[in-house]
Amino acid sequence: MNKIRAFSPGHITGFFQICDEAVNLLERGSRGAGVSVSKGVNTSVEVNPAAATRIRIEINGDPNYEAPVSESIISRFLEHEAEQCFDIRINHEADLPIGSGFGTSGAGALSLALALNKALELGFSKEKTAQIAHIVEVEHRTGLGTVIAEFFGGIEIRSAAGGPGFGKVEILPSSAEYKVVCLPFGPIPTPKHLNNPTSRRRINERGGLLTDALRGNPTVANFLEYSRHFAEHIGIITKRVNAVLKDADKAGFTCSSAIFGENVFSLVLPDDVHELVTIFELHQIPENEVLVMDIDCEGARVLDA
Repeated sequence: MNKIRAFSPGHITGFFQICDEAVNLLERGSRGAGVSVSKGVNTSVEVNPAAATRIRIEINGDPNYEAPVSESIISRFLEHEAEQCFDIRINHEADLPIGSGFGTSGAGALSLALALNKALELGFSKEKTAQIAHIVEVEHRTGLGTVIAEFFGGIEIRSAAGGPGFGKVEILPSSAEYKVVCLPFGPIPTPKHLNNPTSRRRINERGGLLTDALRGNPTVANFLEYSRHFAEHIGIITKRVNAVLKDADKAGFTCSSAIFGENVFSLVLPDDVHELVTIFELHQIPENEVLVMDIDCEGARVLDA
């Protein structure tokens, strides 16, 4: 038996530019900016030799959860083990709401790739392993820049598109000083926007310009301001999110809506956390809670062997 655990932080995208026209999938991705958070996806992989290959995938203990991205990740790794069969058991434990703008698809793909590489003893570098996760995310239209962001962690600017080893990432030096405060309401499907011509046009009208502007003056305040402008421009701010934004504005907090999720977020210094949480709690719904998280500056990693 070979059992491995790996972790990938979740990630909130503030704004981005779609760059998905390259023939090489590793050169496709996005430019933009976001922040990796201390909660994310823990993936355990148990591999045993078997007479025939059998794969079982659970997400938060549910064996009936559809997991097409995970299935594609496994298929790609098993291509390198064509002469052997395995019983493979996988459990993704997400401590963030799935589909709500926290990059859980990318985190699941990346943590699974890292754990599988170790469990199957393939010996791929961390970068090559992450490239497989990036390719599958691009193929499934579930993300463009999430994997490379979660690979590095921190508050990142993705200055050049592509997967790990191809894209370029700049980390804001103040990343570790801030807390991330979120109020998630529910999901917004990512493929719906990546495939919609009107959404794509509006995204690319601003995403690249804002990325360049943040590179010129890389501050947390600018990241939040540009994120808010982007969310308003592409039209994803719902009535519930807007109500929270108005109250936060009155108190002097710049907040935005995560891309893509009905999810209000901001970055604040520790002394301001309580005040912002109090504002968010006024709008809290019974099934969701206000989340306060550290910024993950380490990136995705194998936890044990």
